[in-house]
Amino acid sequence: MFAAAGKETRPLNLDGTWRFQLDRQNEGVSGKWFSRTLPDRITLPGTLQGQGIGDPVTIGTKWMGGLADQTYYEAPEYAPYRREGNIKVPFWLQPERVYSGAAWFQRNIEIPSDWAGQRVVLTLERPHWKTTVWLDDREIGSNDALSVPHCYELGANLAPGRHVLTIRVDNSLVVDIGINSHSITDHTQGNWNGIVGRILLSITPVAWIDELEVFPRVADRTVEIRGRVASLNNGHGGQRVSLGVTLGNAAKPLPPIEITTAEDGSFCAEYPLGAGAQFWSEFTPVLHKVSASLGNGARKETVFGLREISTEGHQMLLNGRKLFLRGTLDCAAFPRTGHPPVDAASWRKIFTTIKAHGLNHVRFHSWCPPEAAFVAADELGLYLQVEAASWPNRTTSLGDGKPVDAWIDAETERILRAYGNHPSFVLFTACNEPGGKKSTEWLDDWVLRNRARSPRQLYCAGAGWPETEANQYHIPLKPRIQGWDEGLKSRINALPPETVTTYEKYINSRAAPVVSHEIGQWCAYPNFSEMPKYTGYLKPRNFEIFRETLAANHMSARARDFLIASGKLQALCYKEDIESALRTRGMGGFQLLGLSDFPGQGSALVGVLDAFWEPKGYISAKEFHRFSGPTVPLAKLERRVFTTDDSLVADIEVAHYGATALSAATPRWKLVNDKRRVVAEGKLDTRDIPADGVAALGRVEIPLTKIPAPSRYKLVVSIAAGGVENDWDVWVYPSAKTVASAPAASVLTVSALDDVTLEKLKAGASVILAIPPAQVKPDAKRGKIALGFSSIFWNTAWTKGQAPHTLGILVNPKHPAFAQFPTDSHSNWQWWYPITNASPMILDGFPSELQPIVQVIDDWFTNRKLALVFEVRVGRGKLLVTSIDLSGDELDPVRRQLRTSLIAYVSGKRFKPSITVSIEQLRRLRI
Repeated sequence: MFAAAGKETRPLNLDGTWRFQLDRQNEGVSGKWFSRTLPDRITLPGTLQGQGIGDPVTIGTKWMGGLADQTYYEAPEYAPYRREGNIKVPFWLQPERVYSGAAWFQRNIEIPSDWAGQRVVLTLERPHWKTTVWLDDREIGSNDALSVPHCYELGANLAPGRHVLTIRVDNSLVVDIGINSHSITDHTQGNWNGIVGRILLSITPVAWIDELEVFPRVADRTVEIRGRVASLNNGHGGQRVSLGVTLGNAAKPLPPIEITTAEDGSFCAEYPLGAGAQFWSEFTPVLHKVSASLGNGARKETVFGLREISTEGHQMLLNGRKLFLRGTLDCAAFPRTGHPPVDAASWRKIFTTIKAHGLNHVRFHSWCPPEAAFVAADELGLYLQVEAASWPNRTTSLGDGKPVDAWIDAETERILRAYGNHPSFVLFTACNEPGGKKSTEWLDDWVLRNRARSPRQLYCAGAGWPETEANQYHIPLKPRIQGWDEGLKSRINALPPETVTTYEKYINSRAAPVVSHEIGQWCAYPNFSEMPKYTGYLKPRNFEIFRETLAANHMSARARDFLIASGKLQALCYKEDIESALRTRGMGGFQLLGLSDFPGQGSALVGVLDAFWEPKGYISAKEFHRFSGPTVPLAKLERRVFTTDDSLVADIEVAHYGATALSAATPRWKLVNDKRRVVAEGKLDTRDIPADGVAALGRVEIPLTKIPAPSRYKLVVSIAAGGVENDWDVWVYPSAKTVASAPAASVLTVSALDDVTLEKLKAGASVILAIPPAQVKPDAKRGKIALGFSSIFWNTAWTKGQAPHTLGILVNPKHPAFAQFPTDSHSNWQWWYPITNASPMILDGFPSELQPIVQVIDDWFTNRKLALVFEVRVGRGKLLVTSIDLSGDELDPVRRQLRTSLIAYVSGKRFKPSITVSIEQLRRLRI
């Protein structure tokens, strides 16, 4: 029971213990459960699943979300995880309890006597999903919003004293908005049931300020204030409204103005803010406040920013200046709670992390966050794209007259009314990747209607598609360095490394700004050390499966190494993805998928941060910021690999979207080796750099004739005036004229183990077995292992085996086999040449202690021991086996040098394999 004392008029907080009951048979309404005392107890705010209520997961559990891969239900390798008592699903985080349907919540409330004659409102923040409310035996109404609080009018004639408040919450598919929508799906936050935000009773006079909207105009620093007075007594018109504005942190408000409402209760006025009113942006997140009040004491306030977002040709403009969106997705993954936070502090932590990585934008994929997220983004200066909580595809479609059409329209209006004043709310899309033959026409109309309704935002029909005529910006699947279904034909996998590609042709073919959709999707190996963080009801059973299969293949000790090596490759891929967008003149921005991991859709470990927005340990926020911040130096290199016959030529540019122009900036460059010794340096012409996009700075030319080789170098470019620096790895190898191609006389190189070779091995010879990539035996069950330079795109389960199937390589740079071949422990750009001319060998049947010299990191679903180079003993002989094509006289400089280094190693005294294998084991490697 909640009792109010004295003349307390603050909202009554209904947090605490509630009575409840599950309605498994959906009989509570017909059975009038609101008229009886519910038997069980639960704490609100909270969720059923978070308090251990519901059913255990079984093989027959019906999920809220589609599965692209049914392997779990069919494949023998998952049989142990389908057994009762050991149910583990590999495709998303697994709740300890599941429940979909109605649940009833009930408590006694006490209405204070001094509330007599006042309008009473019940507010339920972030229930999931549809609520129906009864006060005593009177049904108040229902609400199916996912994005905004559910507010119920309880009337102005409530009798003081005790009443019974009953709430029915239904988390079934109330409206089919698409079962993969992140607002409802098990792929991310999970299909929880409950109420997780504020549960309040509040009062107002019977005439109150029902709506208050602010429309800034930066040209003359004026705001248009629109609103509406509502009344239970139908006295809307003729009300006197006092409007006031407080600028920033000013102690006193500006002088108020008074206006009179129209017959329907609406009002509208322009309010000049004065020349001193500051704009809101990512660099100056200054907030102002508007208040509206009536003579009866009713009052409403809202925060706003003096900002305007618009477009000019291919560019977005914020307050008249070019805006480039550097974004990431938020897909509603909250592993500790299973639901989004409703407090600003939690959002500040997430958004501060995002900004520390250089980003200025967040797209909420098929969902809309609570009020607290907008509050935090307003304060920190972050640009938000909100979606009307739907991914209308697969199970539903738009424009066909289905319930989702009306629901999206209603949700759109609810979102604009609740959050439209927030300056951080700059972009609005109806949905993600819609389906339906009539969806384009329907969405085009949606854009036009809402552009007129609230010009404070820019509108796009859908993320991914369609590109409608009304769109104020597009979010197409391209441009990017790898897309869905491209596999090994993508630029990053099919073409040698370079840093010159731009997307101007694509951008210029569109009339509106382009923000590239979900770029990246580069995976890293699972981070098993994060598993203790899952302290809520969502458990990483998927990680448990992956860890167990790794152990079954005797590689548990390599798990951390796999994470770091694959993560370093992932970071390289993201850097090139981002820089390709930054190099492109006229581009509107990008949206990464993602800065953090996506736990569903087969486990998409695409983040440099885990699902808790915390680092995994292979790249820092500071390092990421170097290539993703508001000011980024860029080097355009036709290639990354050179010989001492060449000159390194790079055109230097800068993508500058910072707060101000850089005056008298002097770009400097240097070429440094791995010991940080500068081998060449210089500076470019001093100039002013406008905060206006991409600017050319000059050309760097470095003759490499006298540069020590082989070696890896970094080309470093800095601009002290902007406090920025960026770098690019390049490799310099000896001239082909100076590299010996023939092995030493003591080393035999063969492509197959014939009788002559076997005899020599028996006699103690050193042999190189170079298996042609086309002759490497594939996986007997799964077929050819698609090896690419990049890491896995999204994950192989959801993409049905899209190539590549691997996560780069792991090597020991100090191994003597690399004495003449400088390398990191992970894939770097020079490895593109060997990797794209190789095929991985499967060593699962070999001795478990055998560690490859060049190990390929396999997909976590299969965890095979894969190799491109390894060494063993065969009888008295010593054998180095490789499946990289190192044959011929016309090799690229990288493979030529790798061959030189391997030959030198096998020829020398340090070639001492310790693991013995059989001839039969070796023969199984080859077709």
